[in-house]
Amino acid sequence: MTLTTAFERVSLPLAHPFGISRGVQTEAENVVVRVSDGEHTGVGAAAPATYYGETAATVEAVLPDLLEAVEAVGDPHNLDGIDARLDSLVGDNPAAKAGVRIACCDLAAKRLDVPLYRLFGLDPTETVTSSYTIGIDETDVMREKTAEAVDAGYTVLKTKLGTDRDEEILEAVRGAAPDVRLRVDANAAWTPREAVEMSDVLAAHDVEFLEQPVPPGTPGGLRYVHERSAVPVAADESCVTLADVPRVADACDIANLKLMKCGGPRQAVEMVHAARAHGLEVMLGCMVETNAAIAAACHLAPLLDYADLDGSLLLAEDPYDGVPMPGGVVDLSGVEAPGTGAA
Repeated sequence: MTLTTAFERVSLPLAHPFGISRGVQTEAENVVVRVSDGEHTGVGAAAPATYYGETAATVEAVLPDLLEAVEAVGDPHNLDGIDARLDSLVGDNPAAKAGVRIACCDLAAKRLDVPLYRLFGLDPTETVTSSYTIGIDETDVMREKTAEAVDAGYTVLKTKLGTDRDEEILEAVRGAAPDVRLRVDANAAWTPREAVEMSDVLAAHDVEFLEQPVPPGTPGGLRYVHERSAVPVAADESCVTLADVPRVADACDIANLKLMKCGGPRQAVEMVHAARAHGLEVMLGCMVETNAAIAAACHLAPLLDYADLDGSLLLAEDPYDGVPMPGGVVDLSGVEAPGTGAA
C-alpha cells in the first residue's frame, strides 16, 4: 500500500482572549496533518504548548521525519508499527506525534467505514458532559462570560484561578451560575498551604474538584494538598505521560490526560487503564485545538468520568467539523460518520 502525507500550519483566532495563571492567549497555532491511501484521507492536528517544550515551528521541524516513517510502514492499520517508528525517531514532541497518530487512526477507521469509537471497541451510549472554561480576565468580564455560557446551555463550567483576587472571581462566577457543576483550575499557581486554605473556600462554593493546585515536579506538595483538601484534586501538569500515573496515584483523586501531552489516542487509552488500575478517576482535557485534533478525543468519551474538551469551542471559527457537543454533552450515539468526523 502506498501512503502519501502532508501538513500545514493554521493560525486560529480565539473568540475572546483566554487567560490562565501563566498568561493570555489570543490565537492558537495548530499544525494539520493528512495521511492518504489515494481513496481516503485521515486528518489530524498537533496543538503544541510551549509549556511542554513544543511550538508550531518544532512540530513542523519533526513532521517530515515522522511522516516519512508512516509512509515507510505503509499500512495505517499497523498502528503498533507506526507508534514504534515514531517513538524511535523522537523521544519527546508528543503533540507532533499526536497529530500524526490521530490522522492514522482517522484513516484506519475510514478504510473500515466505522467511527473511531468502534475502532476502539467503545460503547457510544456512554456519554459525558464537557466543561466550558472561563479564562482569567477582569472580574466583571468573567461574570459576563459565565452568564453567556449558562445562556448557551452549558451545565458544567471550569474557571481559571491563580490571581490575587481568586475569591472575588469565584464569588462572581458562582453568583452568575448558581446551578452549574463548577470546577476550578489553578494551573500550578499556588503553594501547597495556599491550596489547602483555598480548598475550604472552594467547598463553600460547591466546587466539584480542584485541578493542578501546585507546580509539577513537587509530588510531596501535591500529596500534601490531596491529603488535606476539602475538595477532590486533579493532576494535570503533574500527569503528562503513562509513567506519571503511578507517580501521582497517591497524590490526587483524578488524572487529567491530554492527547497532546501523551502523544495520541492509543496512548491516552493506555493511560486511562493505568489510572483505573491505580484507583483514580479519569478526565480527558485538551489544549486550544481545532476539531481536526479534538474530535479524536471526543471518541474516547465512553472511557471517561469527566471531560474538558472545549478547545474548539473557544475558537472564533473552526475550519473543521467535529463531534457535536450541544451544551457540552459529548454524545456519540448518533455519530455514524467514519473516522473522527473531522472534515
